[in-house]
Amino acid sequence: MAENPVKWLFLILASCLGFAFVLSESNLLIKKTYIVQMHKSAMPASFSSPLEWYSSKLKSVMSDTQSEGEGDGENRIIYSYQNAFHGVAAQLTEEEAERLKQEDGVVAILPETKYELHTTRSPMFLGLEPEESTSIWSQKLADHDVIVGVLDTGIWPESASFNDTGMTPVPAHWKGTCETGRGFQKHHCNRKIVGARVFYRGYEAATGKINEKNEYKSPRDQDGHGTHTAATVAGSPVRGANLLGYAYGTARGMAPGARIAAYKVCWTGGCFSSDILSAVDRAVGDGVNVLSISLGGGASSYSHDSLAIATFGAMEMGVFVSCSAGNGGPDPVSLTNVSPWITTVGASTMDRDFPGSVKLGSGRTISGVSLYKGRRLLQANKQYPLVYMGSNSSSPNPSSLCLEGTLDPHVVSGKIVICDRGINPRVQKGQVVKDAGGVGMILTNTAANGEELVADCHLLPAVAVGEMEGKAIKHYALTNGKPTATLAFLGTRLGVRPSPVVAAFSSRGPNFLTLEILKPDVVAPGVNILAAWTGELGPSSLPTDHRRVRFNILSGTSMSCPHVSGIAALIKARHPDWSPAAVKSALMTTAYVHDNIHNPLQDSSTAAASTPYDHGAGHINPLKALDPGLIYDISAQDYFEFLCTQKLTAMQLKAFSKHSNMSCHHNTLATPGDLNYPAISVVFPEDTAISTLTLHRTVTNVGPPASHYHVVVSPFKGVTIKVEPKTLNFTRRNQKLSYKISFTRKSPQTMPEFGGLVWKDGVHKVRSPIAITWLPPF
Repeated sequence: MAENPVKWLFLILASCLGFAFVLSESNLLIKKTYIVQMHKSAMPASFSSPLEWYSSKLKSVMSDTQSEGEGDGENRIIYSYQNAFHGVAAQLTEEEAERLKQEDGVVAILPETKYELHTTRSPMFLGLEPEESTSIWSQKLADHDVIVGVLDTGIWPESASFNDTGMTPVPAHWKGTCETGRGFQKHHCNRKIVGARVFYRGYEAATGKINEKNEYKSPRDQDGHGTHTAATVAGSPVRGANLLGYAYGTARGMAPGARIAAYKVCWTGGCFSSDILSAVDRAVGDGVNVLSISLGGGASSYSHDSLAIATFGAMEMGVFVSCSAGNGGPDPVSLTNVSPWITTVGASTMDRDFPGSVKLGSGRTISGVSLYKGRRLLQANKQYPLVYMGSNSSSPNPSSLCLEGTLDPHVVSGKIVICDRGINPRVQKGQVVKDAGGVGMILTNTAANGEELVADCHLLPAVAVGEMEGKAIKHYALTNGKPTATLAFLGTRLGVRPSPVVAAFSSRGPNFLTLEILKPDVVAPGVNILAAWTGELGPSSLPTDHRRVRFNILSGTSMSCPHVSGIAALIKARHPDWSPAAVKSALMTTAYVHDNIHNPLQDSSTAAASTPYDHGAGHINPLKALDPGLIYDISAQDYFEFLCTQKLTAMQLKAFSKHSNMSCHHNTLATPGDLNYPAISVVFPEDTAISTLTLHRTVTNVGPPASHYHVVVSPFKGVTIKVEPKTLNFTRRNQKLSYKISFTRKSPQTMPEFGGLVWKDGVHKVRSPIAITWLPPF
């Protein structure tokens, strides 16, 4: 009898193993999208075009059965890249991809990656005064000739922010086009929107065909994110812009005279790397001057990051690239888009907020924020029953989070419900409360959000409060026999102090890929930003929201990135011969690190001073950036020399040398810290025998021909610093002078130290942040 169970167990195991084998076999036959980078110079002369050669390579690795059914390799190709990147995106099985890696001329094969979006007052806050005044905009700059490519969810062309009245003809160098489709025709492009394209082949290969009844398979934006970012970059001035009465004023982009080219790469199910890569490649060929990319994927090494490789190619062609840092803060090492040739932008607040208040039955009034404006108002002189579905435990549960289906109408009907932040969208929590019969919501921050308040356009009366006040409200609700509250909405408040403050959600350094490259680069307004919106969706983005607005208020590094893209367009207009590195240097060395009450910039998550790991070089200062005095320039070869210090294989390096067959010189860059970067990051190794580290920098005079600078360096506990020479005397414009900075160990610290180095000439202050790290951590 004992044999039978063993026998059956053996049969079951054998069946499972057989099934697993069949499953693994079938998985090997499943085709996925791979990005195949080719070395164009390796193409044999027998091929008439790169595409013919790429197709031949694919054909050579296809199995006999596969090739019989599909003809040549060109049927597998979904994109061909030729400007910022050389190669194809193709449908391959794992086995075919492995075989293709061995082929001559194949530089790299990268699997498809999914990216996510990093989702009025800002021009005035940044010192860009109204058009009528003596401002940057009234100086008749040639920013009409600058074209910004926005990679996002498309564009809503009817928005007044894209009105082209008074604009000059489209620049002659523009080679782009206006692709058409449902809801988007040729006439939707104009002198403001000079181009619009869609990229969906990678998305469809991964998720299936787009349902064209539910989604526009055209440049038209039904999400709103792309319209918002495009208008922030270069929206035309619109008087009387507001969101349901909030933030009333004139909405305008950072560079209102610049042109917009919309590249739709994001769809309902996300954004895919093969589509993004194709958009970057096409944008460079179309002739954009600036690329604004408010999205990111998981961080990966330089040679495995298709966006890093593509933007390197864009930089080589003179295109400035601005990317959002990500919304992974306040956790350290949460940055995305950290390549040194990309300008990585974190988020900060402005001096404007949207106050609301919670008045408890105990008589206490607590401040919060809200963008609620609806017919369902709570009476100020009436108290409503208050309920919290959680417990005293610090960890939220489904009911306290107000997840869909977790609230009992019998318990919450007619009451104000306290909901913890987390998991589902903030505005959706209000919908859950509304569906359960609640009359209002108090949205409480948890430890992950601290005291940072982000206003939302809720569907029912709702106020968001910080973590400490949230705990007090929850304690009152749980301990009082009959807790009550009411909510009030107080409109728009200006002149908030302190500001700016680094947003808690803004991703933080250090840059784990290369500690010697300090990231993020800068911070810019990214909290409660008013800009144009789609006509397809309500301001909460919920399908149940039937309100329609022309402008919306959003927060995220997605919003800060286009601020920098627009300012870069202004700088490019003033200095058309400047390299992308020169533009970035101007933004970084003129950034400020003190708020409007003259204290160091705060970190919203701690209410303590922020560091360069949070704010980079500081908060952008557009007017100063137009006249920085000195710049730290970096050529494509310099960036390549930096990659030579990053332990990449010869084949991996080839991925970055597609245009000019670059090679490592080794004598030009001793360490990654010697890259001529505007920020300075010093990493002391574990080996205490290394007592001094010396870095080198070269500055270019872009100010008056005869300029005399002297250096000022902040003191550090752990090191002594020596700068040689201490003065720089320029005799002509565009003259280059070099200096070196020596850091000598004095008293190693357990934590990184931060400070700055400033070159002054009496007019300009050219500042570089300094970070000093000791390895390993003590």
